[in-house]
Amino acid sequence: MTRVAVLADIHGNIPALEAVAADIASQGVEEVLVGGDLVGRGPQGSEVIHRIRQLGWPSVRGNHEDYLLTFRRGQVPPDWLEAEEWSASRWMADELADSDVPYMQSLPFSIRSRLLPHLHLVHASPQSNNDGIGPWTSRSRMQRHLDAIEESVLVCGHTHRPLQQRFADGQVVNVGSVGLPFNGDQRAQYAIFEAAAGETEIEFRQVEYDLDLILKIYESSGFLASGGVTATLLMLELERAQPFLVPFLQWASTLGVLPVTESIEKFRGFYDPDEPIKTFLCRLAELAEEDNIGRGSDGL
Repeated sequence: MTRVAVLADIHGNIPALEAVAADIASQGVEEVLVGGDLVGRGPQGSEVIHRIRQLGWPSVRGNHEDYLLTFRRGQVPPDWLEAEEWSASRWMADELADSDVPYMQSLPFSIRSRLLPHLHLVHASPQSNNDGIGPWTSRSRMQRHLDAIEESVLVCGHTHRPLQQRFADGQVVNVGSVGLPFNGDQRAQYAIFEAAAGETEIEFRQVEYDLDLILKIYESSGFLASGGVTATLLMLELERAQPFLVPFLQWASTLGVLPVTESIEKFRGFYDPDEPIKTFLCRLAELAEEDNIGRGSDGL
């Protein structure tokens, strides 16, 4: 039997990474691949890069590698260099070591496993490292993603939710997130692929780690104090293992609310992280329509 571990979306969380590395070491794994997003959404990006390089685990490039590289180059809109909404991104880009930049730039878009050559790893999808595959993705769309590669097993991350879908000609597998799961399970998550007798079986692993430690690092590193509204929402994501940042930004944009820390309390009065995203978006659209009607009435 051949066993290959795939992890993704570490997001600057060393305690979670170390717990997963220890678990992998006990699983008889012969190859380890990383699905990108080593950095971003967390305060220990540079340390994660150093540890992955030390372990010698090859990685693809995630959208957050690209994202922080644009900040390092200053290739962002001028208001992103001052607005609170982007203060966490500025902090995370500044936290990177100079030596991290060429490493991030060198990461490939995709990797094929050496030991399981039918396994094709990307960060999000074969089309883009920002095109996520999640529980909401239709089987027809997943089939198109699978058809876009030569291999029979498409492996990804990005949406922070483990997933497996079998098709007549292969499988689509999302390994979930090490450092910031969004499936309500606070444990660090990854997957092991095992090939035997012509079949590929997937074992989804969940690993306990010191969540209190990374929450303390949010404070001791200065990330929480300097990262503004984004750092506060990311801390909520860690605590709840549910998305808060993107729904908050959608809510603020739809209602014309400033995306600042003072708006979080009002947002939490509206947002239910346990409801399906489609339900949230429908309720948000209804709220926006009511808000527009109210504003129109005020003008009569």
